Amino acid sequence: MNAPKSILAGTAALLVGWGTGCDKARTVTAAAPPASVLETEVIPRTPERQARGKYLVEGLLQCYGCHSDTDFTQRPGRPVAGKKGGGLVFPNVELDLPEPSRVVAPNISPDPEYGAGRWKDADFVRALRQGIGHDGRTLFPLMPYNFFRNLSDDDLASVIVYVRSIAPVHIERPKTVLPDALKQTLEPLPPLLHVAEPDSLDRIAYGKYLVTVGHCAGCHSPVDEHLNPVPGMDFAGGVPLIGYWGPDPKKLITVFSLNLTPDPSGLSYFDEKMFIEVIRTGTAKARPLSNIMPWGFFRNLSDDDLKAIFAYLRTLKPVQHRVDNTEPPRYCKLCRAKHGFGDRNP
Repeated sequence: MNAPKSILAGTAALLVGWGTGCDKARTVTAAAPPASVLETEVIPRTPERQARGKYLVEGLLQCYGCHSDTDFTQRPGRPVAGKKGGGLVFPNVELDLPEPSRVVAPNISPDPEYGAGRWKDADFVRALRQGIGHDGRTLFPLMPYNFFRNLSDDDLASVIVYVRSIAPVHIERPKTVLPDALKQTLEPLPPLLHVAEPDSLDRIAYGKYLVTVGHCAGCHSPVDEHLNPVPGMDFAGGVPLIGYWGPDPKKLITVFSLNLTPDPSGLSYFDEKMFIEVIRTGTAKARPLSNIMPWGFFRNLSDDDLKAIFAYLRTLKPVQHRVDNTEPPRYCKLCRAKHGFGDRNP
């Protein structure tokens, strides 16, 4: 016996309603999409992210300047072939640390035994945003995570994608060893939920973004004996940089960072064209830049990015602070260090 059409219609309506209700339920209970690509367990490996990450790592961020052995006998200094991302043990003399202290930039290549091959993407995020290592320790602040944390979510994701794509380097590095008193002073930074993409059309704001994540202040802004910024000396130079930067790999060299502010003692005589030329060639009016200045990385930046950086530097507060590495060092009351022309500063 056939069922009345009214019953069939009612049943059909019920089934349709049940199906719709299930769809609604699925919509309500389904996990919300991540607010940031950094919240995904595995950041999607796209060609665009890999290309952007390479541009940042091998340019603005200079990651291989610390995470690789560098050949400073060449100009510019460059990572030793086959060791990109393989880590570095810093000489204590460069950091003014006593024995048996040891600071090590770890092997971040995807080698599964000695590198970061078994790290999660989230381990990289915590290291770059908070200064927390994959093993849970607070990283020594030579790693500029206080600057890198300002990378936009997309740029940070691109960095991670690229670093995880490089050739594995099978080099075992020792662990960092610090005195307990020093370790107790290290604290991780608070998490950041989201860092938006910078507005590249606002050249000064974008230049500030590039200068910040490029950690220029780390070498060009003096600090006191407690590592606190010297008031009023932002980007004014005079920071001592000690290491084997010259053509003789056994000779220790001390250079002082130069004044980047638009004061006559800084970059007032630079124009945009000269700034780009200096970064590209590593030479300012026939005077070579020190090899510790990472112009070998910065020269990989586009003209547009270098112009944005220069535009931002021109907005800095001018600071009268003469620094000259060709002159004998004299005490400077402004930056509290001894450098060439230090005695000529007010």
